Amino acid sequence: MAWLVCGTIPDQSFSLYLGTGHCDPEAGLLHLADLDPLPVQRGSATLVATAFLAAHCLHMPPPDVLLVGDTGDGSGSRALYARLAGMLGQEYGETRYAGLTFHYLFPELDGHNRVLAALEDCEQRPLLVADAGFMYAAKMSGYAQSYDLFTPDAGELAFLADEAAPHPLYTRGFLSAGEADVPELAARAWKAGNAAKNLLVKGQSDVLVSEGQIVARVDEPMVPALEAIGGTGDLVAGLATALLHKGLPMHKACLAAARAARRAGALARPTPATQVAAILPFIAQALQQTLAEDEPAMPA
Repeated sequence: MAWLVCGTIPDQSFSLYLGTGHCDPEAGLLHLADLDPLPVQRGSATLVATAFLAAHCLHMPPPDVLLVGDTGDGSGSRALYARLAGMLGQEYGETRYAGLTFHYLFPELDGHNRVLAALEDCEQRPLLVADAGFMYAAKMSGYAQSYDLFTPDAGELAFLADEAAPHPLYTRGFLSAGEADVPELAARAWKAGNAAKNLLVKGQSDVLVSEGQIVARVDEPMVPALEAIGGTGDLVAGLATALLHKGLPMHKACLAAARAARRAGALARPTPATQVAAILPFIAQALQQTLAEDEPAMPA
């Protein structure tokens, strides 16, 4: 079965696109059918490019993608929600996807809930992964625990832990968002029903959480320059998508994604001025090394 990645491109002229494509890692370009190539800078394009590269490395077909232009007013995202709900509910009758990954989408509750309702009606519900804006919508809807994986950073985790905040900008100040606060925030988010069953919290240490409890951490390789590079979290989400599509168990897929993203960053020898596209040529090598070694994560 296929996998579907849903997200946005920060270009209002980019029309709704459903299909697949490939990534040219050396050029840092995402190719979708006969459309103009998209530069991979950060956001959904980075996640999709990484998932394409990882799928090729894993000898799998690339995921399908459903993308739309949206610069923040939500109109493109609403069109995507409507198209997706229709695909899941009427066009196909039964979803043909093993899983779906939702990325930067305007957090519009009605659209989110229509999509989730269509998914819940499926006889065999696909795995559901969410990051960024769609993760906000999932939390705000009250159905966060319907998801299998969220991939927040520590700041987004504080938002998930704050049952009163409608958006990360309004997270209450008493909820700290440092690395040391992850265990408390993860437990609080799960108890409040605002977290997916599994969390891969991205940061200086990547922390895997299951039902509010820390399972493992990934600290190596430590590449301090990666902290300053926008889009490195999108690499992790793209790798997790491909590994889950391959059929790896959830925890193994998450830990391998975290390790491979760190390895790719180390191979790129980045500086704080490095752009995320410079890491793409090293995705395949890093993933191969990670799966070959299958090293254990540091105990929680």
